[in-house]
Amino acid sequence: MNDIDTQELSDRYVSVWNEPDATVRRATVRELWAEDATHVLQPPQDIRQAAEGLGFAASTLEARGHAALEFRVTRAHEEFVAPGAFTFRSRHNADRLHDIVKFNWEMVSPDGEVAGVGLEVLVLDRDGRIRTDYQFIEG
Repeated sequence: MNDIDTQELSDRYVSVWNEPDATVRRATVRELWAEDATHVLQPPQDIRQAAEGLGFAASTLEARGHAALEFRVTRAHEEFVAPGAFTFRSRHNADRLHDIVKFNWEMVSPDGEVAGVGLEVLVLDRDGRIRTDYQFIEG
């Protein structure tokens, strides 16, 4: 795992959310994430408040396994990228400490305005694939 290029990993991670081809997206999900990987999202405050108003404790949302991860990536693509409203890009600040990789990404409108920022914290397995993916929406 020592030969992992953290910036290349973060660039591939961000690019899968922009990928228009479902076949490529599916293959990339399987390349990036381990088979039983978990994507854990700290939802934005408005979603947490709406869930709490319905009696749910929504401090996190989770997707587990390739099928759920592919659905999560596809759904985000359909909502944000496919209509032409936004694209995702890396802030090129990937860093690694042992099996942990962290980096920021941005959701950007066609005119270049940053509409959202996230922090990704990835826990890698021995093969360098994502075992746990913690996503924080920062703005």
